Amino acid sequence: MIVVFGSLNIDLVCRVQRLPAAGETVLAPDYGAVPGGKGANQALAARRAGADVVMVGAVGTDGFADLALEALVADGVDLTRVARVDGPTGAAFIAVDARGQNQIIVAAGANGRASAEGLEGLAIGPDDWLMLQWEVPETEILKAARWARAAGARVMLNRAPAGPVSHELIALVDAVVVNEHEVMALGESLVPEAGDPDSVAAALSERYGLMAVVTLGAAGALAWDRGIRHDAPSLEVDVVDTTAAGDTFCGALAAAFDRSRGVETALDFACAAGSLACTQFGAQPSVPHRALIEQKAAELSVRRNPDSRRIPT
Repeated sequence: MIVVFGSLNIDLVCRVQRLPAAGETVLAPDYGAVPGGKGANQALAARRAGADVVMVGAVGTDGFADLALEALVADGVDLTRVARVDGPTGAAFIAVDARGQNQIIVAAGANGRASAEGLEGLAIGPDDWLMLQWEVPETEILKAARWARAAGARVMLNRAPAGPVSHELIALVDAVVVNEHEVMALGESLVPEAGDPDSVAAALSERYGLMAVVTLGAAGALAWDRGIRHDAPSLEVDVVDTTAAGDTFCGALAAAFDRSRGVETALDFACAAGSLACTQFGAQPSVPHRALIEQKAAELSVRRNPDSRRIPT
């Protein structure tokens, strides 16, 4: 089982020919309102990748609350621990350019009142994962990590948006997942002697005894675990929108680990899922399902090892 403690948003998304510079206005023909939030995106990605998922977080009492939960309901994510609090549901304001690149502003709304108390009484153990991101209060993230560690469960932290992490929190983490910019922000406070994404990941893994995973966009991903470096390629796809690619990678990676897959097999699975998420517009509408991920991950596995023809289930 995977438990996700994190944000739930409504994404207001518009397509533009190019992203605006500071002080500049650009015009878009229309906009869409779709479910999002890093926590919800990762919960949906893990669920569509085949895992049983419980979502813990908060939505508001406004008209966006039900829409923010819509895809999670449809895909069977357990939402019994999602609180409804006074005020607006979290929102993200997203512009996507003709190359699929984006600019995002996130307004916390109800996510600012998400509480780790929602985890209390939930049965979790060594076979389970808690997934954390950084769109809910840091104090609650730390409480959630302590709760999981006390129960013997494993903790995956996606430090996004980028920023520092305390030594206390990182010591509770089994796997940290960041992109090549986020890993450097981690390195500044935790391993300042390391000077590039690869060396920062290696130093984090060695110093804190965790798996450090770095996503590299079109170049795939790398991971350092127990002194061993692992690499995985990405799929060659026509990029439409990169908004939820990182979240999809995280959810798929957790789902692969939840099925006890090895590091390289899990990386192939996650890279395939993240690549596929770039081929459709919108965050949650772009999250792929397990059958397609398996098919594309098998292609990546063959590229890595020509003698391999399937991924073990």
